[in-house]
Amino acid sequence: MRKEAVERKNEILDAADELFGQKGFDGTSTKDILEKVGIARGTLYHHFKSKEDIMDALIERYSNRLLGTAQQIAADKSTPVIERIIRVVMSLNISGASSQEIMEHIHRPQNALMHQKIQKVIINGVTPILTEIIREGIEQGLFSTPYPYECMEMVVAYTNTVFDDDMVNMTDEERVSRIKALIFNVERMLKVESGSLMHMMKMFGSGNGE
Repeated sequence: MRKEAVERKNEILDAADELFGQKGFDGTSTKDILEKVGIARGTLYHHFKSKEDIMDALIERYSNRLLGTAQQIAADKSTPVIERIIRVVMSLNISGASSQEIMEHIHRPQNALMHQKIQKVIINGVTPILTEIIREGIEQGLFSTPYPYECMEMVVAYTNTVFDDDMVNMTDEERVSRIKALIFNVERMLKVESGSLMHMMKMFGSGNGE
């Protein structure tokens, strides 16, 4: 009995995902994937042209999950604007929210190319989501900036690199200091009163910000 094409494609992606996690992208062969799924080479190539094609499809699946979470948080109008901004950022890679498993997977050294592609998705995909929240805050009189997109692009690029353990090694104390500095500078970019956003430290699990 032939399986539906979508189901078969997902089986291949699930197998590749597991193998990439265990052996890395470079360490996994198409033969490994074939054996794990139990299919012929022709069946694999019917769905994917190459191992790189499989990786791109996996990244798309990761990206949809990451951006879906961010969009869901951003759309919750019952949550205050400022809290929504931090929750979106936290959902990516700072405190390991819903994306923890994904980020741990791509942060392995053997998956550097996947990591790079995911970072590109985050910077280009999350910045517009945050920008809409900032514009909402401007309408409410909470923020003032002629550059809402650029401000959020700076925040996303910074958090996506400095808070990435592969890029910068930090002690817990240094991480707290970086978060305080980030909030300090966001206050200035958005022209809000100094110290007014420091309560956000609680959301990072970093104490009360004092």
